[in-house]
Amino acid sequence: MLRIEHLTKKYGDYAAVNDLSIHIQPGEIYGFIGHNGAGKTTTLKCVAGILNYDQGDIAIGGFDIKKNMLDAKRIMAYIPDNPDLYDYMTAIQYLNFIADIFGVSQQDRQARIKKYGDMFELTEKLAQPVSSYSHGMKQKLAVMGALIHDPKLILMDEPFVGLDPTAAFLLKQTMREICDNGGAIFFSTHVLEVAEKLCDKVAIIKAGRLIKSGTMDEVKGDESLEEVFLELQNGAIPDAGLGIEIPTFQK
Repeated sequence: MLRIEHLTKKYGDYAAVNDLSIHIQPGEIYGFIGHNGAGKTTTLKCVAGILNYDQGDIAIGGFDIKKNMLDAKRIMAYIPDNPDLYDYMTAIQYLNFIADIFGVSQQDRQARIKKYGDMFELTEKLAQPVSSYSHGMKQKLAVMGALIHDPKLILMDEPFVGLDPTAAFLLKQTMREICDNGGAIFFSTHVLEVAEKLCDKVAIIKAGRLIKSGTMDEVKGDESLEEVFLELQNGAIPDAGLGIEIPTFQK
């Protein structure tokens, strides 16, 4: 579903993402973890077609994100870490706007708006302007907008931030349901307990470089994901294009 091959994204001489390769199959929930500034958001934005990149290839459902961008984007959705929506619209206007862009039929959009609106307790608030929504409500609305065209690949950047426990639980259920039906999800998170319980596979990134990936059992072995993550993040950060190694510090 998603193939990232030798992705490199530079800002000047600094490689924010350095020779990264990740393959995600249909049916997989793939977690992406690393410290702040490790390159997670940059990677997701490159996959979403928001950022250009210097080297490598990205394909979604067999469509190259540079050569066949529209075809790739038709089967993909992206939920950023900060839900910047159109505040001047009502929520229902926003959802219909997204549905129009993707050519979703009236029957399908109404069914999905009802399903996810009821799930996230937004149905009675859809007539309100987005500007009146709290951060958590905007996050729920962003999720609804991402799901309205039934994408095959969903990219999520810290999707649980701002969600109440019930909404977070329902989102995790929905993520599993999507993948059980043949979709795929690639998401970043700092909540390692969630990643350990939810993900089929996980990748750990450090200073733009992939340092470990595989099934959850392959990555963590007999330890917890938190223990493995802290062990791998300890020590010197690999050269990310600056020609130096930067020490990290133990607590």
